[in-house]
This record gives sequence, C-alpha cells and structure tokens, in this order.
Amino acid sequence: MEIKAKHFVVENCEVGEGTIIRDYVNLFGCKIGRNCKIGAFVEVGRGVVIGDNCKIEAFAFIPSGVTIEDDVFIGPHACLTNDLHPKAVGDWEVTPTLIKKGASIGANATIVCGVTVGKGALVGAGAVVTKDVPANTLVAGCPARIIRKVGASKSKKPAKKSKKSKN
Repeated sequence: MEIKAKHFVVENCEVGEGTIIRDYVNLFGCKIGRNCKIGAFVEVGRGVVIGDNCKIEAFAFIPSGVTIEDDVFIGPHACLTNDLHPKAVGDWEVTPTLIKKGASIGANATIVCGVTVGKGALVGAGAVVTKDVPANTLVAGCPARIIRKVGASKSKKPAKKSKKSKN
C-alpha cells in the first residue's frame, strides 16, 4: 500500500500491495485488493470488499454491504447505498449490493442497495440504478434503463431516399 496523503483515516483495513490511497480518504474495516487507486475524499465502510485493479474516483461513497469485484471503475461522486428504508433513528438493515468484474459506474451515479451490476456493465453518468443491470449492458437515466449491449455497434438509421421531382 502506498499512501500519497497527509490527511486520512485507515482503521482495521486490509489493503493489497500496489494500492495507492490519496488525501482525505476514510477507510473503516474494509478489504481492498492489489493495485487499486483510491481517489481523494472517498469513504469506504466496514465490511466492504474491493477486488484487485479497481479505480475509485474522488468523492465516491461505498457503505457497508457492498462488494466490488476485480477491475471495476467507480466514477467521481458515485454513491452506493445500503438501506432500503433509511431513517434518522431506530434500527436499520444492511441490504447487500454487488458490482461484478469489469463493471464501470459513471460520475454522479447512484446505486440503490440490493442490486447487482453485471460483469462488464456500464452505468451512465448521473444514472439512478434501482434494478439489476445485466452483464455487458449500458444503462442510463433516472431510473436507469437499458440503452444497449456494451460493445454492440450503435444502430444506424437507414439512409433517407431522395425525393425526385416529377416534371
């Protein structure tokens, strides 16, 4: 682990070799794999597991109950949740969330707890994910909807036929 920060909290964490941690990061009781990059102002909660080769951009929030597999990108200001019925007082229950290998979460996306973002899936910037995202699929919008398969070429509109004048 390489801490490139002057201000940070790392409590009871297991951090893999080659992982870089930036300033103002709070890590509590989590496990982070090898060769990850944790950007400034990121918070990772207790029990979170992050795989190898992940990049977590600045201001991301990853609470307890989240599992992130290898090779995942979490964009800046992405927010994952862990309680379906949040309230200020009283008991609450952690609802698990899974981000599978090779998935990418765009900037400012919100991932509501209890979903699985499939292998190689792409969540567009600003999306609000309330349902599972299939593998190799692009979703976007609020709520997030399937746009297309990732890697599939965009469908081209048929060429317009020119109008011929009648003389």
